[in-house]
Amino acid sequence: MEKKTYYVDIGSGEISQTKYQNNDSFIINATNEEVAMLRAKLNNMDGAAYNSFWRAHVPIMPYHNDKPNDSYDASMVDVYQMLYDLGDETAKNHIKSIGILGENHI
Repeated sequence: MEKKTYYVDIGSGEISQTKYQNNDSFIINATNEEVAMLRAKLNNMDGAAYNSFWRAHVPIMPYHNDKPNDSYDASMVDVYQMLYDLGDETAKNHIKSIGILGENHI
């Protein structure tokens, strides 16, 4: 399949073929299937964020014993790993610099 250029913004969950304002946090080259997989991973991250929001209203539950937060963290790593795999050199360098993937994933 043919790869196309996409602009990705994690904060808004946007994946677009059109660069518009600040939607170019990451530039990737991906097939339609890869974009669908990235969309699913972003949706998983959003769902995990929603669940952790509700958990935050239970003050007796510590963060380190919290499955919704663990799920969010794992989802975020999945998204960044895919962005690293599909991204341009700028995306790869940025992801390396923030250290979210550690040495095992890169």
